[in-house]
Amino acid sequence: MTQDFKEVNESYTLPEAIREAQRCLHCKVPVCRKGCPIGNDIPEWIGELAKGNFGNAMAIINKRSNLPAVCGRVCAHERQCEGNCVLGKKGAHINIGKLERFVADFDSEAGITHEAIPEKTRGRVAVIGSGPAGLTVAGDLARRGFSVEIFEMEREAGGVLMLGIPEYRLPKAVVRREIKKIENLGVVIHLNTTIGEQMTIDNLFRQNFDAIFIGTGAGKPTRLDIPGCNNPGVRQGIRFLRRVSLYENGYMDRDEVYVHEGDKVFVVGCGNTAMDTARTALRMGAAEVTVVYRRTINEMKALRTEYDEAVKEGVKFMWKSNIVKIDSDPHADRLSNITIDTEGTQTTVPADFVILALGSAPASRIVSTTNGLDVDERGYVVTRKEPYGMSSRVGVFAGGDVTERPATVVEAMREAKMVAESIERYVDAVKLMEKIK
Repeated sequence: MTQDFKEVNESYTLPEAIREAQRCLHCKVPVCRKGCPIGNDIPEWIGELAKGNFGNAMAIINKRSNLPAVCGRVCAHERQCEGNCVLGKKGAHINIGKLERFVADFDSEAGITHEAIPEKTRGRVAVIGSGPAGLTVAGDLARRGFSVEIFEMEREAGGVLMLGIPEYRLPKAVVRREIKKIENLGVVIHLNTTIGEQMTIDNLFRQNFDAIFIGTGAGKPTRLDIPGCNNPGVRQGIRFLRRVSLYENGYMDRDEVYVHEGDKVFVVGCGNTAMDTARTALRMGAAEVTVVYRRTINEMKALRTEYDEAVKEGVKFMWKSNIVKIDSDPHADRLSNITIDTEGTQTTVPADFVILALGSAPASRIVSTTNGLDVDERGYVVTRKEPYGMSSRVGVFAGGDVTERPATVVEAMREAKMVAESIERYVDAVKLMEKIK
């Protein structure tokens, strides 16, 4: 089943959004808000939307979220806000994500909100990485009067939002629009700048930054340890998604995206990255895509909605299964066969590519060039509880996937908001002590 990259979920029309917002019960104890990792004041902004007060609704959302158009599309709503809505007991929860997306899109298209830019007098903060964590720290601190500069290794800002989530789930125009809003707060973004190669943490401190935040994510993928796993036909999900995104945005040739028309592809893993990989492989022309997972459907990490969409598009699933052997085609950069074990029964089947979506760990560029920055045995940056998010190197903070705690966009944002508050207190304390001296 061939699919294109057009966004799969359509937005509300204005009348639809108003009607949906008017269904909210405005509970005295809003459990939807408790279900939101960043504590979004959901009933309040939905109430403003229900009355047609779009600017007020957006202002309430902006107090907790720097990326509402993103969160409205890719958050795990069924496990968070919507999963806690009391109307869900009747099978009719408020579609909070779709409403948030509507408000953010409507606000941008109509040009309603113009945030005041506070004077940047409280200090200078460098942010390494422009994914959800980095953008959240930058936006929060810019709103609080800090001068913030982001250093991004790619040619465009956005991190996983730009290169790791497919266009059909999160259009890149939406990501660019959200980033522009953060730039409008006075945040400066340096592209094509790799910290750990072109400059180091020490270089940044010599530029008189008061604090540094590392939000580089986890881009080093996990590999399988089986015969044939080093064959050229075995690829990585996060790198496949990155290549497709670069191709879609005109930065890479089609031939560099290895899945082509008619290929048989097997995806290992069953999280949301595996779902994105499988569905994207179909869109790139694969004739058949099968997800191989060692556990059951009830144990998969992927959202049920993502799984349902994958099934609808033609992705196949093999449960309680493992690939135990991979054979390559000696005349091409692809495979010939793979052997799959399903509950003790082994089957050999034709395959062109195996794409691994098994998680990832941080790269070592920054750690290897920074003295006094401790990591654990798997390479994740070790941080303190007080000041929250500070590493073993004074003045250097970290958050997001580089510390292993978050698992989704909004969870990375929650972590980043906590770290931003800690950076604020730290810099203020240092400035105060300098005055005393």
